[in-house]
Amino acid sequence: MTKLIIYILLAIVTTNMIRVLPMLLIKGRIRNRFVRSFLYYVPYVTLAVMTFPAIIETTPSPLSGCVALVAGIVAAWYGMGLFPVAALCCVIVYLMSVGL
Repeated sequence: MTKLIIYILLAIVTTNMIRVLPMLLIKGRIRNRFVRSFLYYVPYVTLAVMTFPAIIETTPSPLSGCVALVAGIVAAWYGMGLFPVAALCCVIVYLMSVGL
């Protein structure tokens, strides 16, 4: 039980240090253009890294996940909203899993 508490406390400290250290270390505005652009894209890259493998691995077959991913990208490119794109991808995966 004490190991579990230590693990939880370590996770709390690690998570909070990741959030607190930048605020403590960076006092003024970041002027470096490269660093600013890097920090701008970090949330998008993190979301993509977590999402794309899940899209392919959680479907009944990787092919249905890939087809739904491509269809979702094309639908979003042509201006469909978040809900219609998600619904379209779900329908594609479902139809491919039942064999239609």
